[in-house]
Amino acid sequence: MSGPERITLAMTGASGAQYGLRLLDCLVREDREVHFLISKAAQLVMSTETDVVLPAKPQSIQAFLTEYTGAAAGQIRVYGREDWMSPVASGSGAPAAMVVVPCSTGTLSAIAAGACNNLIERAADVTLKERRQLILVPREAPFSTIHLENMLKLSQMGAVILPASPGFYHQPQTIDDLVDFVVARILNLLDVPQDMLPRWGEHHVGGEE
Repeated sequence: MSGPERITLAMTGASGAQYGLRLLDCLVREDREVHFLISKAAQLVMSTETDVVLPAKPQSIQAFLTEYTGAAAGQIRVYGREDWMSPVASGSGAPAAMVVVPCSTGTLSAIAAGACNNLIERAADVTLKERRQLILVPREAPFSTIHLENMLKLSQMGAVILPASPGFYHQPQTIDDLVDFVVARILNLLDVPQDMLPRWGEHHVGGEE
């Protein structure tokens, strides 16, 4: 198996719930153990942008997502916003990689400041302090100077900033194609296999004449 076996996936209140749900589905299909965190704002956005309406409590969310993705029992673990005893709250228990998708600019700011006011922020703080892989997927337009300064600060700390900005060179035909472009880039960074988007130049034939 290439890439990390255990991954923390957090969803916050920016637009782009489809990215998080699609990534979750892909990670499950690749037999990864997913530690799932979601903010209240993200649940509201998800119900607005998709037909997925999550229940309120972590255990119920876990049961729902396990059925929704076809995951094995225990493959998806869901924690509440103040579950400080969860593995993701400590460097000795947290997975080797974390993705926040979508990442709101408020969450971006809190992570940059080391706020740790909820489990999502704490899990990201743990990932940074342990020098593990942290991928943040903001979806905002335009970016303010504050947003850009926070992204620069986090990049200098070792986080990867991957804006939800799909490309078009793969000639997308549907919204799902656009979602898959961003999710494929995340999976590539995680070194998790994906067949949604060929890497640049994979099918190139020819050369200079």
